[in-house]
Amino acid sequence: METSHVHALQRKHEGLDKRLREEMNRPSPDSAKIQALKKQKLRIKEEIALH
Repeated sequence: METSHVHALQRKHEGLDKRLREEMNRPSPDSAKIQALKKQKLRIKEEIALH
């Protein structure tokens, strides 16, 4: 059973994924921003896996 916390984490993960795709599609993507977004996504994915 999914808790509201896990559901919120999944929505946040999806939002980060969208921001990551947008940044990567820019003419001059910011590699530091891409790395930061990927790290945030990984942290959230790990937290979801714990629940």
